[in-house]
Amino acid sequence: MSAAEDGAAGAEVTVSVNGNRTLGQLVATATAEMSALVHDEIALAKAELRRDAKKAAAGGGAITVAGVFALFSLPVLSFAAAYGIHNLGLGLAWSFLIVGGAFLLLAALLAALALAKFKKVKPPERSMSSAKQTAAVLQTVKPHPRPLTDKSAGDSSAVARSSA
Repeated sequence: MSAAEDGAAGAEVTVSVNGNRTLGQLVATATAEMSALVHDEIALAKAELRRDAKKAAAGGGAITVAGVFALFSLPVLSFAAAYGIHNLGLGLAWSFLIVGGAFLLLAALLAALALAKFKKVKPPERSMSSAKQTAAVLQTVKPHPRPLTDKSAGDSSAVARSSA
């Protein structure tokens, strides 16, 4: 321990700056102001996140309602398409088969697109190699033997400790 540390640990440092405040008072003030600044920044971040979370919840609710309306409109639009084809002179059964076939074709195209995207997904190679390297290193590591002393069994110093 240095002489400066001995003085700081034993008593307050009485160096005055401009004859007004001691160095200890300046450090205490700076620490308190820094702590207040950090607390204010955290409070500001919480307020911003709370506001953004409310906006995100409102947006999520709106998109959910829009999805429900789109889902409910699908049968209505399917019937409209089938009856529209029927009005062109085709039989009603054929009109519904054409609309159903169009939906199956659309489903097949989307499934093919999804499969193409899934095939592009690769395993996390860097993470796997890093884990394998770590496992290989840990398998070769042997614990460090700690010799026990021949002192009495009741002596607490006879126990091998990692920090002596």
